[in-house]
Amino acid sequence: MGRLANEQSLAADRTAFKPVELFDTSQLIAKTAGVVDLPTENLFHRIPLHKQTYIDRGTRMLLIAIREALAQAGRQNMEGIDAIVIGSSAGAMPLGEAYFEHAHQDAGRVPSQLSRAEHYQPQRQMTSVATEFDWRGPIIIVSNACASGANAIGWGADMIRSGRAKRVLAGGYDALARLVFAGFDTLHALAPSGIPRPFDAQRDGLALGEGAGVMLLEAEDVRQSPVLGYVSGYSTATDLHHLTQPDPAGKAAIRTMTAACAQSGITPAQIGYINSHGTGTPFNDAAEAAAIAAWAGDAVAGIPVSSTKSAMGHLLGGAGAVEAVICLMALQGQWLPASLNVREPDPAVRFDLVRHFRRASLDYALTNSFGFGGTNATLVLQRRSA
Repeated sequence: MGRLANEQSLAADRTAFKPVELFDTSQLIAKTAGVVDLPTENLFHRIPLHKQTYIDRGTRMLLIAIREALAQAGRQNMEGIDAIVIGSSAGAMPLGEAYFEHAHQDAGRVPSQLSRAEHYQPQRQMTSVATEFDWRGPIIIVSNACASGANAIGWGADMIRSGRAKRVLAGGYDALARLVFAGFDTLHALAPSGIPRPFDAQRDGLALGEGAGVMLLEAEDVRQSPVLGYVSGYSTATDLHHLTQPDPAGKAAIRTMTAACAQSGITPAQIGYINSHGTGTPFNDAAEAAAIAAWAGDAVAGIPVSSTKSAMGHLLGGAGAVEAVICLMALQGQWLPASLNVREPDPAVRFDLVRHFRRASLDYALTNSFGFGGTNATLVLQRRSA
């Protein structure tokens, strides 16, 4: 789904959840997710068809996102791009699952197993993308759980800010995988109904989704592409609290929001919208609400906040990148996407919870991404100057 189609869906307060048919969910509690309808035609043109069996679903989404980003920048190829920085949490997990299934069924048969093991690696999947563009520059893979995509964009922006690069293609992706889905289900982290309700008082879990988001970042002195906005601030931190649960006080989140705004040279009151991590789990939403309140202080009541995971699910390693793109879209269009499915806001919510799509005037948007293991990342996006 491209930028225009996504904007139309967000404007209509539409959700993307449907039954998962990619693998068997009959023994699981949750059975739905935000599933992408991939094109049926061949997406890779430089790789022989017999080798495309080992290009996973997530990489196909990433290729589409890269092509859309390049086309929007008026480019046909990657000439002049200094680096690619991509975040992913699960990588090509389905290929690892296939390897295990074949080994379990018949340990004596090895045809194609080496190729499954080879292409299971995320760097090998990225080599397929590089081959498609005949590109031989550096590829950096970021895997910080659910903060991967945001950290990839932040890392790319820092490369440009420090002078190490002039143009960086940065983003993140993840596709649905049986092992990941079953893992979240076993943790009872998925909403049994399949519908997440971030910041609702009776929220009962997240919903998984899949997708990819990519940005072309350029230094001012070499800029050739139309300016959509600016990555004006970035910070990352670790809370060291628990493997899966966030620090209840949100200390690392406070640190990243504070540092990202400081790098942008703005105060919390100047943030016109926050795209929250907002998974819909009891612990995450409470911790993030506390962190936003502590960080914003007296300005908290005037800051609009929503979670677009309520519409498309949690994209794991792709979440931070896609949500950063949504922030850019909101800045361009001057609108706010909603936190859907909320019946009664949690008492911890002290900010302006956006429950329906609405028009607004904003110059800065902030997006939070928090991952298992305590990794936190915050990006501040700035509106393009008139």
